[in-house]
Amino acid sequence: MLILANVRERWSGFLGAFIAVLVGVALITTTLVIYDSSRPTVQPRYAGTAALALPEQALDADGSPEDRIPWSKAEAEPLLAGLDAVPGVAGVVVDRSFYAQAIVGDKPVTDEGALESGHGWDSTRMAPYKLVSGKAPSGDREVVVDRALGAAVDSELTVNITAGRERFTVVGTVDGPGYYFSEAFAAKQQPGVRAIALIADKGASAGAIASGAKKALGGKGTVVSGDGRSALQPEYIEHKRFLGVQLISAMAILGLFTTVFVVASMLVLATGMRRREIGLLRTIGAGPDQVRRMILGEAAVVGVLGSIAGCLAGIAATPLLRGILKGLDVTPPNLEITVSAWPLLAASAIGIGVSVIGAWAAGRKAAQVAPIEALLDSRSANQGMGRGRWIAGLAVLGTGVVLAIGTATTGADNRINMAIFATMTLIVAAALLTPVFVGHIGRALTAPFQRNGSAGPVLIRAEMVANSRRAASLVAPVIAAVGFAVLLSGIVETMRVAYPAGEALKVAGQTIVTPAGTPGNTDEVVAANPVGKASLPTRAFVSAAADKQTVLDVLGTRDQRWSKPGEAVLGERTAKELGLKQGQSVPVRFADGATVTLRVGEVLPDDPARGDFVVPRDLVRAHDPSALTDDIFVPAEAKASDAVPGTALHDAAAYALADYNTDSKLTDSLANMLIVIAVGYSVIAVANSMAMAAHGRRRDFAVMKSAGGTVRQLLLLSVGETAMVVIVGAALGILVTLPPLAGMASGLSQATSSDVSLHLNTGAITWAVIGTLLAAIAAGVTVTWQTMRRKTA
Repeated sequence: MLILANVRERWSGFLGAFIAVLVGVALITTTLVIYDSSRPTVQPRYAGTAALALPEQALDADGSPEDRIPWSKAEAEPLLAGLDAVPGVAGVVVDRSFYAQAIVGDKPVTDEGALESGHGWDSTRMAPYKLVSGKAPSGDREVVVDRALGAAVDSELTVNITAGRERFTVVGTVDGPGYYFSEAFAAKQQPGVRAIALIADKGASAGAIASGAKKALGGKGTVVSGDGRSALQPEYIEHKRFLGVQLISAMAILGLFTTVFVVASMLVLATGMRRREIGLLRTIGAGPDQVRRMILGEAAVVGVLGSIAGCLAGIAATPLLRGILKGLDVTPPNLEITVSAWPLLAASAIGIGVSVIGAWAAGRKAAQVAPIEALLDSRSANQGMGRGRWIAGLAVLGTGVVLAIGTATTGADNRINMAIFATMTLIVAAALLTPVFVGHIGRALTAPFQRNGSAGPVLIRAEMVANSRRAASLVAPVIAAVGFAVLLSGIVETMRVAYPAGEALKVAGQTIVTPAGTPGNTDEVVAANPVGKASLPTRAFVSAAADKQTVLDVLGTRDQRWSKPGEAVLGERTAKELGLKQGQSVPVRFADGATVTLRVGEVLPDDPARGDFVVPRDLVRAHDPSALTDDIFVPAEAKASDAVPGTALHDAAAYALADYNTDSKLTDSLANMLIVIAVGYSVIAVANSMAMAAHGRRRDFAVMKSAGGTVRQLLLLSVGETAMVVIVGAALGILVTLPPLAGMASGLSQATSSDVSLHLNTGAITWAVIGTLLAAIAAGVTVTWQTMRRKTA
């Protein structure tokens, strides 16, 4: 009851922490609800299946389950017979998906799922899609299409497949998406069997069918039914889901860090302003443990109330975040928001836990208050730093320096994350060590203004020097706001310069043939450009160990240096991961389920332009008829051709810029969203902190007013102190981000083999500083003015 009474009586002191918890929990709730709603769902084309039989999964080099190992035709035949005999099964369908895209005029029909739009006719039974007009395809030059395409029965249609443009006769239309060919033609496009669908008899139990199918497989694969059928997803949907999860994960991590940082600093500030009250409690007999429990209990109550309000606000804000993500094209189609219990429980647990953890340091310090301090000013203990804070500050600073150095040496995939973690660490270090130098900075900045005889600069300096720890608590959220604005905008600006320059340098003098409206280059495009690099990628399964198959990217090349029959060229890292050496033989299983034994012809230094596992191009085409070719790099002495529809030509500079712009929209949007979150959240914290500080100094203002100070002078004093705090915080926020950004620029310089310097976005920095300053001044002046009005009344 004492804890609830304290919270009720001192609500203004806890308001800042309450708002900080509310905002943090709302952000986490929103991201978790979107994440939960983005989980894979059963695709419409599998709606009519009772179960799906899938091959076993292979592991990647890191040991994570990845691609499924396709069954060969010989392996699939007995499995099909066994599954067809399962009681309740009306039929089994080999599900094949391959590239197919209509060409109308000289342009491909827009289809983001074109890479997997081609199917065998039997696949229509899985949805099921009904034949609207015409008949089923029977010959290799017959196709059934979606009626929405507008192609008439018996008309001729140009369809782009892996081989290139082919003329087909439209023999029918269906009420669903896709291009449906004869089963014989589909088997030629995708010989390997990656999924077998089981169609149930009317009234048959899907559970019984799945159980019987598992027995029929006999350990040669897995069977999924119900929601488990969502295991099969089109590649473009998986890519969108991956991007969306990355974006909301970054938002959640940044929100979590900012919540912890802000709530902890505000609770420390609020507790530090209550030293006389705590000293009085100690005088009347309260023990250190009771004081500590009181502080933690108050924080828990604030955490519970803030979490409840935050969950409600987060649910209300979820449609807004969904709209933003949909605008960025990083959500699965038809994403529906569903609110389940676990996101709310997780966000609430985080909110309450952050409040209690944030209050732990404040409670530990409060428990050390002596009874005599009831007679002292609450600010008397705000000077200097304790041994624990020194140790923690220096340790965190050392960790941040190590992470900043690691930013320059880590791999490209981890460089941005490393820079963010380094900045987070240095922000914490700066907040811990601020009391050491905030007084000295206050002296230096106010010195030029003391010559005019005004008392304001003297009072500002005295406040900064005498109450360095309080000033440090006010500076902390400013450091976070400006620091993240500098970091995130600096990352984008540095990458905007580095990547196009580095990529252009790599392909200088070449003409690049790229897909335009298609997911890749067909063999027709490759034939039109017979000279130059034309890598043909596929996924293959390498049996380096007898009981282990590792899935990896294999590139088919026509470069005579590496295209040798029966041989593979490996990069050093891949060879080490697989445990292979030059001259060894290794079985490689391809997309059609066939296994070919290859000799390791060479192990060369890693080169992304060459590839990590390179084999002859003809070998890949023989075993993966549906693979599409990457960008084609035509040297200066040869002439590139874009005569085939669905292709475009670029010089080195245009190619590099276009390649960067492919992801720059998402990168820029992500950076802007994170800046808004970090700066907006920190601005709220700054405003609350300034309001709390102004409210806590009401006695000081009353004394100065009784000594002759006018309301105008006191308001100007408040503005001056606030501006000083923001200036110190902004300077530290910029300083702590420079080492990680410099390290990232150094790493990019090495990765791109070009001179990359650090670039800052002055506009973003300016808006972050001005926004923080205005919010802080508004809060401080408002509370000071209201306090003076009440005193006057």
